[in-house]
Amino acid sequence: MNKQKGTLYFFTGLAGAGKTTLGGLFFDRLKEFKTDAVWSDGDRRRANLAAIAKKTGDAKKAAAAKDYSTEARLRGAKGMFQRYKAIVDQGRDVVCCGIAMYDEVRDWNRANIENYVEIYIKVSMETLVRRDQKGLYTSGEKNVVGVDLPWDEPKNPDIVIENEGNEAPEIIVDRIMKQLGLIE
Repeated sequence: MNKQKGTLYFFTGLAGAGKTTLGGLFFDRLKEFKTDAVWSDGDRRRANLAAIAKKTGDAKKAAAAKDYSTEARLRGAKGMFQRYKAIVDQGRDVVCCGIAMYDEVRDWNRANIENYVEIYIKVSMETLVRRDQKGLYTSGEKNVVGVDLPWDEPKNPDIVIENEGNEAPEIIVDRIMKQLGLIE
């Protein structure tokens, strides 16, 4: 790893897997010694885009905020990771939580972001349906990744976390930090 560049810590998995919870706790811990670290979450990015579109009356941004198509997701993920690369190249760490549903996106990250760490939060579909905080899996909603939209399960993540709800999130984050050599 290049110590002069930052690191992109990418928490990925399906909706409801625990990306935001675990990534947020990880970010809080990382901020204790990396005070200029940056946090980004997929749901918040989309909400921010919608808010900006509403405030400015930008119809193109409003449509983009509501576009969950495969093409829009791929285009959004590519642009997002290009921006994170610029931040990492300036020496700052980024903790990002999102689905990034395509191998193509994660492969680009590995090839172009020198200090890239992929953390796959893996959860069975049965657990996701049981949790279903957003009503995505039981409402019959369309354009749900892993249900009616294709999803490339990560093939070579740096860390795989089985998150079936058997461990407290804080314990999982401690384990991740230890695996990465960030704490003893």
